[in-house]
This record gives sequence, structure tokens and C-alpha cells, in this order.
Amino acid sequence: MEEAKEREPIIEVKNLTAGFGEEIILKDVSFSVYQGEIFVIIGASGCGKSTLLKHIVGLYDPVAGNVYIDGDDITTADDIELSRILRKIGVLFQSGALFSSMTLWENIALPLQEYTTLPEDVIDIMVRMKLQMVHLEGYEEKYPSELSGGMQKRAALARAMALDPKILFFDEPSAGLDPVTAAEIDLLVKQINTSLGTTMVIVTHELASIFTIAQRVIMLDREEKGIIATGTPHKLKEKCQDVRVQNFFNRKPALSAVKEKRRAAQPCLAE
Repeated sequence: MEEAKEREPIIEVKNLTAGFGEEIILKDVSFSVYQGEIFVIIGASGCGKSTLLKHIVGLYDPVAGNVYIDGDDITTADDIELSRILRKIGVLFQSGALFSSMTLWENIALPLQEYTTLPEDVIDIMVRMKLQMVHLEGYEEKYPSELSGGMQKRAALARAMALDPKILFFDEPSAGLDPVTAAEIDLLVKQINTSLGTTMVIVTHELASIFTIAQRVIMLDREEKGIIATGTPHKLKEKCQDVRVQNFFNRKPALSAVKEKRRAAQPCLAE
């Protein structure tokens, strides 16, 4: 999309190869994410979506290639540099990963207590502001087990936003949620992006969410071990002729014979 390309890239993935042992999951993957963009990684189960995200946030070391966050290469950074770089990001994991023994206030205050020297009264104000942003004001003293699944996801988002990151990463934010609650999460994501200009990178396979929130997507394929399509979801559905892309966007079963017949020599670009 032209609007995105006029902005500076805040994430650059260059020739990334990812794997475990001798198994290669992704090979020679390259793309950029632009400031303020809602960028979505899609594809069928097992294609490497979550693996790619975990490499971008520094949880895994690549077999080869580089990942740049706001101009800094996390793949070559030492521990001190990596800690500084990763303070620019927040991550919402699929499970939410809230500490069950802590209240919501304690969960959200933790990164502020660990990584800043702010006084407790200022931390209290910031925690309450973050909870208000995700519509959980008044729930400061609740424990995660006392909340619904959707409320837990919103609380985890508040914690991911605690340090005012430039980039938010989401791993299947709608997983396990009913359609109404999933739609509420989508709306919240868009509101935060619009109001704060936060760059967002989201892994999902939920079509409703993809069409609602994605400004640009890349589609991964397990057999290709990389990107087979790039563009807006609507244009990929309308214009990309790759059967694998059409199967995904139209919820059609992937028949192996058809897949073998249609092998795209180049990724489908529809921006």
C-alpha cells in the first residue's frame, strides 16, 4: 500500500531462516512493517506464523538473517542492547500469560516497577490509565481467574502497553473467544492504533478479524516455507489467483492435487 511505503519502516526482516535442529520452518523471508501500521501475518496452521513472530520479538535466534526493530538489529545485539531494544515493544501472547497469583493492578504495575524508577503514586496512575484504555477501570483488585476470557485478554493488553511501547505484537488475540468478544478485541485494537499511532503486528487465522483490522497482510505457506502473498486482504481475495490464497480467503478445503497443480513462481502481490 502506497500510504505505508511513504512511512519509515519500524521493523525490517531480512533473509530470515528459522528452524529447530535440522528442521527448517521458514527460509529466506524478507519484509518490512511501517510506522503506525496494522500488519497481519496469516496462513494455515503449521505454516510458521507464531514462529516468525517469536523470532521478531527476540524469543528465538534465527538460523540465518537479521531482524531490525526501530533500526537496531536484535539478532546481533548483546544482552544489554537487547533489553533496551525490547523495551520498545509489548507482546500479547495467545494465553494472555497473566500471573494468576497477582491482581490486575499488580500484573500491570510489574513492568513499571522492574524497568522504571517511577514513584508508586505515579505507577498507580499509569496502571489505572492502562486499565481505563481497555475498559477495565474498577477491576484493579480482581485476579485473572475472576475474569472472563475476553477480559483477561484486555488485561493482558493493558500490561503489554504498560511501558508505552512503539510496537505491539499479538499472537492469536481472538483465540478461544466467542464472535462478539472477538469483535470487541478487534475494535479495541483499532482504537488504540488510531488514538496512539502504535504499530501492530498480529498473527491470526480468523477471517473476520483479518478483514476488520488488517491494513496489510503477508500470507505464509508451509510447503514454500515463506511468503506466498502480500497485500490488503480484500485485494488478495479479489485479485490473487493462487489457489492456496483463494482457499484461505474463501474457507475452501486445500485439496492436495490442486495445490500441486498450482505452484506460484513468485509471491502474489496485491497492494
